[in-house]
Amino acid sequence: MSSDLFVYDVVFIGAGPGGYVGAIRAAQLGFKTAVIEKGDTLGGTCLNVGCIPSKALLESSELYAQAKKDFNTHGISVTDLKVNLEQMQSRKSKIVKDLTEGIRFLFKKNKIESLHGFATLLSSNLIQVKKNDGSLIQVKATQAIVLATGSVPNELPGLTIDEKKIVTSTGALSFAEVPKKLVVVGGGVIGLELGSVWARLGSEVTVVEYSEQICPFLDKEIVKHFRRSLEKQGIKFVTGAKVLKVDDQGKEMSLIYEDLKTKTQNSISCDRVLVSTGRRPYSEGLGLEDLGVKKDQRGFVQVGTHFETSVPGVYAIGDLIPGSMLAHKAEEEGVALAEILAGQAGHVNYHTLPSVIYTFPEVASVGLTEEQAKDKGLDVQIGTFPFIANGRAKALGVTEGLCKIIADSKTDKILGGHIIGPRASELLGEIVIAMEFGGSSEDLARSFHAHPTLNEVVREAALGVTKRIRQM
Repeated sequence: MSSDLFVYDVVFIGAGPGGYVGAIRAAQLGFKTAVIEKGDTLGGTCLNVGCIPSKALLESSELYAQAKKDFNTHGISVTDLKVNLEQMQSRKSKIVKDLTEGIRFLFKKNKIESLHGFATLLSSNLIQVKKNDGSLIQVKATQAIVLATGSVPNELPGLTIDEKKIVTSTGALSFAEVPKKLVVVGGGVIGLELGSVWARLGSEVTVVEYSEQICPFLDKEIVKHFRRSLEKQGIKFVTGAKVLKVDDQGKEMSLIYEDLKTKTQNSISCDRVLVSTGRRPYSEGLGLEDLGVKKDQRGFVQVGTHFETSVPGVYAIGDLIPGSMLAHKAEEEGVALAEILAGQAGHVNYHTLPSVIYTFPEVASVGLTEEQAKDKGLDVQIGTFPFIANGRAKALGVTEGLCKIIADSKTDKILGGHIIGPRASELLGEIVIAMEFGGSSEDLARSFHAHPTLNEVVREAALGVTKRIRQM
């Protein structure tokens, strides 16, 4: 073992959104900070093979779909329209490269040390790092070790991932050609986003989902509109189905599934299969079991209200702990923990945690769904407003979808907001802020919104809570 010992105040293991954002905040607060990352680049799954590259391809494929289907209605004629997938992939890669270099710049600016290698905890303040060049070093953390190792895709029995024909999201981001027939196993966020990309570019896409409803975490009214929209785009759905195996006949494959109602077996022919059945926390090989770090039955690290594990001095954030596996959740937890370590009042308000599906139309949600509110026994009032009645949406030619606001009947406090429509991810922000400050539907309804803008849909939905809608 190498005798090299490096000493820091705070050491983050994992350079994803939780790790790198938390490390920057820790350095800003005066801690001597290091980040250990097993990969060669910073940014984690989100930046390298997740959030960012998928959004790049979603944007490119959406522009292609608009040029193919919508430009004529604007009086714009496009001839000889083609997809240059190599250029599309190159653009995606450049975006990723630029952003990873941006994190490296921020590390340098904030004097954060990045160590590339695999970390194993030897004690509550000592880490052994097998660097990517094969050498061993030890790293000591005098204040805290923060586990921010993220998550990895779930595996499915009967399906062997090769990242060529049977792929996770990583492989689906890097296809060298558009699949003729793509089967997506799992009707959640990742599967629907990447399924949308390849459907727009010409794939025949079928989504196979175990439950009867896609995205069961969404408000049911929103899901109804969402599925109908995706079906109009050509995506097929098989729900209530258990995937058994894939038969590979060379150029073509057959995905075999069981109908959970009839107990009959059926098959779907395809040339690519995307397995997107959720993700699980990544904690293998870190030495957590030997150290006594407690995990639950699903493998999530158990933490207290200040993110400390069962071992004092060792903390965990992000996908590694229970809760939504979202990059911005990990970021906020990293910042909150750094501030707690500095003696400040770091805090994360999980009630205002937004989630987004970046399909077209986008789906964005915060707070309680209508069903969740009623299950809690809450008396609620609901306002909805469709994009088809919005002047700006009409001018843009994107009128599909609606905004839905759920408020407490007695206090008018906003309990949840749900949007399906153009740029829903951006429009949701004002509902999130209103909820963060304990705002009411009346607060949104009385606030100026420039006309004509898409976010007038939010205001009208707020007015709808008390039946005062005025734009139709």
